[in-house]
Amino acid sequence: MTGPGPGGGSGTARDVLRAPHPALSAVAEPVDPTDPGVVAAAADLLATLRGLPATTGLAAPQIGLSGRLIAFDTARHPRSRSYAGECVLANPRLVGASHWDHGREGCASIAGLTADVLRATRITVHAHLPGTGEAVTIEADAFEARCIQHQLDHLDGLLFLDRVPGALSLHIQLHSCDA
Repeated sequence: MTGPGPGGGSGTARDVLRAPHPALSAVAEPVDPTDPGVVAAAADLLATLRGLPATTGLAAPQIGLSGRLIAFDTARHPRSRSYAGECVLANPRLVGASHWDHGREGCASIAGLTADVLRATRITVHAHLPGTGEAVTIEADAFEARCIQHQLDHLDGLLFLDRVPGALSLHIQLHSCDA
């Protein structure tokens, strides 16, 4: 699942939008994973992620695109157990979630804060690969599951702060690992 489509595409790294940018609170639209514009957008998303070494995932709205695309790569994160690889997914849908737990999250769109967020630690996601349109199923656990759910929230116009029960769950960011 490396790369956004056939040949991987190089893409262009874009700036990551910061809250409270309105694109971050909008619901992203479904995409045609075989559309050349979507393939180019997927390549840009992946190029942007690759340019942020402390970030493990990004969603299209974070780079100003309204399509339902996410990219993630949790290989370098110390709490990662499952590893689907470097992935870009079109129209991802959470179809199974279990074993809920609180964990610390940060976000490339929210500088300086992390928070304890309740998420499933085991998930199943259905999606399509940009380029080929091939249907895929991702089963993830631990940190990779958290990262994917964080990106799915971005597609629905939610930030991790929207899932925080109160101010006592917030923390000043001491490191730069993104969820």
